[in-house]
Amino acid sequence: MINEARETSTLIGSDKVEGTAVYGADGEKIGSIERVMIEKTTGRVSFAVLSFGGFLGFGDDHYPLPWSSLKYNVELGGYQTLIPIDRFERAPRYADDSEWDWASVDRRKGVNDYYGVVM
Repeated sequence: MINEARETSTLIGSDKVEGTAVYGADGEKIGSIERVMIEKTTGRVSFAVLSFGGFLGFGDDHYPLPWSSLKYNVELGGYQTLIPIDRFERAPRYADDSEWDWASVDRRKGVNDYYGVVM
């Protein structure tokens, strides 16, 4: 059986993105990517869900972030955002025990508006 490459110098499999560390502008780890949300018709990644705030993975809050707000930092070995950490205090989010309505255009627009991303 041929082993598929899950990562190259320019591409990465979605299964390798999930769980990847996310760092703030200061280089400190703030959480990890829980999942990516991909547009069905275009194949474009629209959002990453950042998980942080809990203890040992329990009680984390989940923050939908526009994919464009993350850049891969080779030196850190993870994604980095320049969004100031205090900006997450009022950011759209949901808890472990709640749902996020991804079908809601208003909800997706609200996330993009909050972070200043044009849809």
